[in-house]
Amino acid sequence: MQQHIYYAKYALQFADMQIPELVTVFNTQVQNRGWSSMRAYHDQALIDEFQRRGIDVSPVYDGKVISFAHSVRYDIQGNKLVIVS
Repeated sequence: MQQHIYYAKYALQFADMQIPELVTVFNTQVQNRGWSSMRAYHDQALIDEFQRRGIDVSPVYDGKVISFAHSVRYDIQGNKLVIVS
């Protein structure tokens, strides 16, 4: 997926964002049930950017499936995403 032009577009966009902005982008997708190939590129680029920064995304990503069931916040001490109840 990383070779696709739309993935690259999103990856560049996310690389320029601060972590709180990335969290906001993630949270805008929560409970969004729409699906398209564009969303797939967007979502994967977003998760990849968190991971590129060394952020633990395991509460929302198991390596195959990204869960947008709940909002998240960034735990700076743990360097991880935490689900907001």
